[in-house]
Amino acid sequence: MRAAEDTARARLRDRVAASDPGLLRLAAAVRTVGAIGLTVTVLAVLGTDLPHLVTGALVAMVSTFAIREKQRSRQAVTLAVGLPVALASMSLASLLHHRVVGGDLVFVALIFCAVYGRRFGDRGTALGLIGFQMYFVALFVGATPEGLPELYAAVAVAFGCSALMRFALVPETPVGVLERLRSAFRARMAQLLSAQLDLLDAGPDEADRALRRVREGTARLHETALLIQGRLADGTADEAVARLVQRRIADAEIAAERLGLALLRARGAERVDTLALHLPGAPVPSGGRQPVREEATTALRRDLDALRVLVLRPVEAAGGTGVAHLRNRLLGYRDEENVPVASPAVQDAFRAVGDTARAVLGLRIALGGAQDESDDSPATARSREELDAEDAVLDAEEEEESKEEATGLERRTTRAAVQVAVGSLLAIVGGELLSRDRWYWAVLTCWIVFLNTASTGEILVKGSRRLVGTVLGVLAGIVLAGAVGHHTGTAFALVLLFVFAMFYSAPLSYTLSSFFVTAALGLLYTLLHTYSLSVLVLRVGETALGAACGVIAAAFVLPVRTDRRTNDLLATVLRRLGEVTDSAVDQLSGGPPGDLMDQARDLDQALADLRSAVQPLTHPATPLRSRRETARYVVALLETCAYHARTLAASAELLLSRPSIAPDPRLRGATGRIGRNLEAITAHVTDEDAGDTIETGPSIASLLGPSAPAPPGQGRVTEHVLRHLQRLDEAVTGLARPLDVPVKASEG
Repeated sequence: MRAAEDTARARLRDRVAASDPGLLRLAAAVRTVGAIGLTVTVLAVLGTDLPHLVTGALVAMVSTFAIREKQRSRQAVTLAVGLPVALASMSLASLLHHRVVGGDLVFVALIFCAVYGRRFGDRGTALGLIGFQMYFVALFVGATPEGLPELYAAVAVAFGCSALMRFALVPETPVGVLERLRSAFRARMAQLLSAQLDLLDAGPDEADRALRRVREGTARLHETALLIQGRLADGTADEAVARLVQRRIADAEIAAERLGLALLRARGAERVDTLALHLPGAPVPSGGRQPVREEATTALRRDLDALRVLVLRPVEAAGGTGVAHLRNRLLGYRDEENVPVASPAVQDAFRAVGDTARAVLGLRIALGGAQDESDDSPATARSREELDAEDAVLDAEEEEESKEEATGLERRTTRAAVQVAVGSLLAIVGGELLSRDRWYWAVLTCWIVFLNTASTGEILVKGSRRLVGTVLGVLAGIVLAGAVGHHTGTAFALVLLFVFAMFYSAPLSYTLSSFFVTAALGLLYTLLHTYSLSVLVLRVGETALGAACGVIAAAFVLPVRTDRRTNDLLATVLRRLGEVTDSAVDQLSGGPPGDLMDQARDLDQALADLRSAVQPLTHPATPLRSRRETARYVVALLETCAYHARTLAASAELLLSRPSIAPDPRLRGATGRIGRNLEAITAHVTDEDAGDTIETGPSIASLLGPSAPAPPGQGRVTEHVLRHLQRLDEAVTGLARPLDVPVKASEG
């Protein structure tokens, strides 16, 4: 019974870790709610009145979520500096409350400085956010000069409680976050393996759903890998360890995706090149025929389950003959003599299992250091030697890429500060026409829609989502205000619940977080005895006005059109794709080693930025359907290209430690067309008048020419990478049609 309970708890932990990588959302929500609850408790014990209780709660929330730095020492400095900034901002708001023109001008100047401060990094962003939000809080609670002493006390208590939650009760250290992210990666990889096993077992009616789960699991594993990359530098002992873990994470991710493709082909599915989202309008590959029950496929199912057990086994608990037996058996499939007799597709699946087991072994060594090698089989010992050889060869110093920094109004923070200031000025004027007492809601919305946005389209989408969430929140606030009445304890408890839900759901849905914050504000109005139906309806009007002012400012003041931003990001993705491909092919052709995993991660990040920027173009409400389909098609093709480029990079790194495989100098000449086509597309994206054209012609395989004899006991790398090069060539050529790049057939 106890063993069953432990297993159930472990599964629950893995499920939570996989759904919230690193528990980042949960920790942020608990920390914020805890700071609010602790502040309210302390102020209540001190006999503070209700308006200052609300003030303390809002200040605790802002002072907690505003600080995003990773190092605890930097967090402490920012929090300490934030206290006088908050006091100064609230003092200005209370002193200028009745001076309409002067107060409005100061508020606009404060908004400009708050946004401009983002150019100074996380600390500038945090202090700007604290300054703006504290001014808003003072307006919300109706602060006056006479009440400043009590206001100062509430703010000081709130900052103290925020510090206590951050540094003592719910601490967050870079090492701890990274450790939780590693657990999340392990859990998500295990979930992906479970989905792959279901795909292997699924009948024809269940295959499409099983394939969808595999695709979703692959995307989530990739998301966790990117999160880990962002935390490695601060969460590991030194740069060498960080780079080693990053390389092993990338190896495991690529091996898992390759295994999924091999299993899909083992089911007899038609040609499929990537598990990424399939191209719009293209047929989704089926799961293939009815699964075959034969000795080889039964062994494959057994080994997939064994691989999942190996992944879930914590590094510190990796000892024991049982685990060693599983590891040795799976790694044995990397030797041809151990691959069972079966169809070529099923044999490829066994080889993929062996490669994935090797990636898991490398990840274990990177995370846990040296392990007991007494039970190693020859295949396992050889895999360890290969991993050690990779580490020794790939210890090259990281080259830092110099980036040109924009100046003046071309700098993103300066441009955004001017836009927000103009939009806020419009929101103040329009908001005061709607209400002399609640005009600041329009300013708040205008401010928020500019956060983490960079184009007019992104601001429009964010503003519409906030408006929808606000309308739904108003409806919920009406119901809750009537149900709660003047029960202060119940109202505060619901406010804490909504704040938790707001922070937990914020990365997932902006509409949902807007709903929770509006419902919480309805309860706060009830506590302050200022609630009425007209107040909540006014909030909808002010929100709509603020969103409109933000869109107007973004569209007419130093505008960044969505097309321009997406073109810039598309050009960045194409350049990153070209860099990864060129470096990988050069290494596969016998060139010097380089750190390809860093380049591959840069490509992934650029693609993620592009995917976010095209949301206005792919939004369901977009009236231009052909443009929406084109954007989806281009992103899907780029995802396919990125998969093949990552695989080439991983193959190039494996080549360094595999003495049985020799590089092939012919690859450098045969793949020149891919690089030229990427340059042509990039030139066309950045300049529509560019005269570059796309080349088409014979397959990569036919361009290789005769093969020189390989050294004794060695095979060429060509057969391992040729399919990926061919698919990459086809996908790059496929970008020509949606991007209107001229195509010509090569003479070769």
